[in-house]
Amino acid sequence: MECKCSKTENTKVFQDLLPTIEHYKHIDGSLISVMQEAQELYGYLSMELIQFIAKEMNIKPANVLGVATFYTQFRLTPVGKNLITLCQGTACHVNGSVAIEEAITDELGIKDGETTEDGLFTLSNVACLGCCSLSPVMIISGETYGKLTPDLTKKILREIKANSKKAVKT
Repeated sequence: MECKCSKTENTKVFQDLLPTIEHYKHIDGSLISVMQEAQELYGYLSMELIQFIAKEMNIKPANVLGVATFYTQFRLTPVGKNLITLCQGTACHVNGSVAIEEAITDELGIKDGETTEDGLFTLSNVACLGCCSLSPVMIISGETYGKLTPDLTKKILREIKANSKKAVKT
């Protein structure tokens, strides 16, 4: 995994991550913290970003990629503007999360791990969101929606779509 870009190019592109790297660079076991900040800043961990982190932290790129692929919190591909995190835990499953997923698929035409063609939504199923009393539950871009029904789910998605279109026009 050799970076085809110059260090100067990558440093410019990923300069917002440099303070975090400098802070954690010499702290054992801090790679995950750097990767979390990188994903927060750039939305996902591109191969160029993985190579940059490896180089700056003096770690082999394969080790950074290994961490990125081991933990489900890390994404290696871009996600839509609105990340739908749908709980598939026991309480949510018992209370209808499968029907909620079907409603999302019907409304948006995507399945788990996919992004809509317009880049507006990505669906990601997770084992548990820790909101069992709200089951079935999903989080969209940090906003929690609970006690979902298929109809309510479609209504929420339509409202987000409409608001996104309004934001583009203004």
